[in-house]
Amino acid sequence: MQWFEATNYEVARQVLQRGVAAVFLIAFVSSAAQFPALLGEHGLLAAPRFIARTSSRTHPTLFRWHYSDRMLRLVCGAGALVAAALVAGAPQLGPPWVPAVCFLLIWALYLSIVDIGQTFYGFGWESLLLEAGFTVAWLGSNEVAAPATIILLTRWLVFRLEFGAGLIKLRGDRSWRDLTALYYHHETQPMPNPLSRFAHLLPKWMHRGEVLGNHFAQLVVPFFLFAPQPVASVAAGIVIVTQLWLVASGNFAWLNVITIILAFSAVSDDVLHVIVPAIAPTSSYASNPLWFVVLSSAAALLLLVLSYWPAKNLLSKRQLMNASFNRWHLVNAYGAFGSVTKRRDEVIVEGTLAATPDAESEWLPYEFKGKPGDVRRIPPQFAPYHLRLDWLMWFLALGSPDTRWFEVFLKRLLEADRPTLALLRTDPFEGSPPAWVRARVFHYRFATRAERRATGQWWMRELSGWLVRPVSLSAFR
Repeated sequence: MQWFEATNYEVARQVLQRGVAAVFLIAFVSSAAQFPALLGEHGLLAAPRFIARTSSRTHPTLFRWHYSDRMLRLVCGAGALVAAALVAGAPQLGPPWVPAVCFLLIWALYLSIVDIGQTFYGFGWESLLLEAGFTVAWLGSNEVAAPATIILLTRWLVFRLEFGAGLIKLRGDRSWRDLTALYYHHETQPMPNPLSRFAHLLPKWMHRGEVLGNHFAQLVVPFFLFAPQPVASVAAGIVIVTQLWLVASGNFAWLNVITIILAFSAVSDDVLHVIVPAIAPTSSYASNPLWFVVLSSAAALLLLVLSYWPAKNLLSKRQLMNASFNRWHLVNAYGAFGSVTKRRDEVIVEGTLAATPDAESEWLPYEFKGKPGDVRRIPPQFAPYHLRLDWLMWFLALGSPDTRWFEVFLKRLLEADRPTLALLRTDPFEGSPPAWVRARVFHYRFATRAERRATGQWWMRELSGWLVRPVSLSAFR
């Protein structure tokens, strides 16, 4: 079955299976730590109420039979254990059906979480992880060669991810067309990291070069992923290098990491052997069982049929960004930053113990784990871990109309709710409830080199206005 077998992609298969499983492991650990406080029985957007008002036709989830925070943690624990086994390569030592079953299991478990995650799970990389998990499930085990169709469909996923992002930029913000987008993006991106300020302070000609490089990597290079070797491997290398720059200069959860992993689908063992002679191409495999050929071919056909809608979306003048066309989150549309924010606003939440706050009252800020707050604090590196509350605070500052969760968040702060406080970096009241809380909006910008030397600050900020004026717990009764 030479037509079926990709005998020159053993390293690619190992990277794909173990890498995607590693991202699932991070996703399950992240959900176990954050989901109960955000979406649990007493969360900011309680999942049980969401389940009650939706149907399995639009939101399939195991939690329709029963939801509890304990069950959620059991699901996360089971998913993390299976993902860890795949990272270690244990299921891959057996017949091809073993890793397939393992990947389909973690795909189903994580789908159950995403489909009740509401706005806290409304990110494109959630669908990306689910699609990647379902696709690599059919790569087989170590004893047989990877199916060529699945290798190609993984490249098709990378193509949609990169080319879709490139098109959404050209069709969106003018700054991507006049090459000025990176004048702002490093500073205004959702979650800056320790190197973001240095990237922002680069000369403008370098920023314009960054945009040109981005357009080349996303609009030209993806087509060469389907070219003969070694051209496909070179194209994959360009994708990997550009994604590494994004990893170095920002925090985008696991988006860039999983893109790097998936790009290895276009890297052949022969090319890797030239670069690293110690990597020797695998010489022989056992024949693929007929049943595995049939099942993996059926999965490939399903993915091919479902590709009609995202392919149509790529050609549409009204291209959708980060959209799923089916309830299983398979073969989705992707894209990011079609528009670039040119001003960074931050919502700063503060509390006071004063019974009746006045101009003399002391207000203390709550610090978040990732988002900017303290002007002297260097933004941390936490990706590929995903801080969901911090990300929504960025959207809130942009004027997101969905503020239901934030109203409950303020109430939880007034109650000194321990699970909610655990989502934060610091609680200025050390577990005691404040009498009042408020939310003000500040304009933030990176300190120049001179300002950094003079003040020791990483950020400069000035007050813009109010989001929520002082409120006490009585306002929520």
